[in-house]
Amino acid sequence: MLKLPSSSNATGADISSPKALIENHRRFLGASSSRLKISICRRNAAVSWEAYSSASSSAPIVAEPQGKDAAAAGFEKSVADRLRQGSLTEDGLSYKEKFIVRCYEVGINKTATVETIANLLQSVGFSTDGFATTTTMRKLHLIWVTARMHIEIYKYPAWSDVVEIETWCQSEGRIGTRRDWILKDYATQEVIGRATSKWVMMNQDTRRLEKVSDDVREEYLVFCPREPRLAFPEEKNGSLKKFAKLEDPAQYSRQGLVSMPQEIIDTHELETITLDYRRECQHDDVVDSLTSPEPFEDTKLSELNGSNGSAAAAAEGNEDYCQFLHLLRLSGDGLEINRGRTEWRKKQTRYANHSV
Repeated sequence: MLKLPSSSNATGADISSPKALIENHRRFLGASSSRLKISICRRNAAVSWEAYSSASSSAPIVAEPQGKDAAAAGFEKSVADRLRQGSLTEDGLSYKEKFIVRCYEVGINKTATVETIANLLQSVGFSTDGFATTTTMRKLHLIWVTARMHIEIYKYPAWSDVVEIETWCQSEGRIGTRRDWILKDYATQEVIGRATSKWVMMNQDTRRLEKVSDDVREEYLVFCPREPRLAFPEEKNGSLKKFAKLEDPAQYSRQGLVSMPQEIIDTHELETITLDYRRECQHDDVVDSLTSPEPFEDTKLSELNGSNGSAAAAAEGNEDYCQFLHLLRLSGDGLEINRGRTEWRKKQTRYANHSV
């Protein structure tokens, strides 16, 4: 599915400008240039990227160009860059960063909220311009916009836990790209969650979708894994499941964004969320939120015993497990903003181990 461009300078950046090359790499993978140790070579007009590793595993992973390389790159390390605990992986095709769960990021049970998890994914996944754009995209005023997001959380990290998140991008057909994430407990290296997303290209001025051109594809493929790598490699995994139509009136309907019944929030925790985006929502728009329970498919509970790692898999029946369909729409004309599905498990004190 992925084919690397034959040109060794497919980024479109001037090979004589280390600063431009650093900026391209940082923008797409979400890494800060100050976290890279760059080795600029003239051999075959190639540039090698090397992740910096600290001697102490507990110390922040901070890297910088050395000597002439630093001067050539126009390198200035900020305080934030010194404290950031992140780096490119050894092959330079994915990025890892560590986060400590703060007291204000947890709920009443002292575990991170789903908002915290989503914010961490966004923090790792997006670069400073917010859209991981390439050189050609910026010239043409093109941006990436989310078309679909799927998150599965097997174990919520607790207050003061350290979470390590790895992310990478790759091609997704002819019309878009995708970004995947793996979340781990840094102390145990246990996989505690996974996520995947699909993105399509939009013209920032006209707000119309556009096909990914060969020029753009060649620019970003150099930052992608050489072979397809999926956070959810299983067949028929939850990220692929389509949405049924949510009938109106729904069982739960409120104006605003909060629509889950309180009795579910009190007794259950969110395990999986999938969102399909249909249109933009502007700042002043009034939004209606509709929610109804979604009946289980006959094979649903048996599938939970698979490799996706649901904590509810051991439940006999579905009394400890429930799922809902969601719809956000504009109050005025009823146009859909997005559709969603959430799956909830009974709150438990112990979690099963999960791995990729």
